[in-house]
Amino acid sequence: MMQRYNRYEKARILGARALQVSYGAPVLVDSEQTEPILIAAEEYDAGVLPFTVKREGK
Repeated sequence: MMQRYNRYEKARILGARALQVSYGAPVLVDSEQTEPILIAAEEYDAGVLPFTVKREGK
């Protein structure tokens, strides 16, 4: 089951992944996009990002 993230967590995940892509990390989905942030958004929507969020108290 995919964890639901709030908008701040999502922004942090997308930013971190876009930075990885901009530094040459392999893209995890087939994409026509060239902008790292748009590629990261497609990966997020596809549910293939290997990020987890640790929340305090949970």
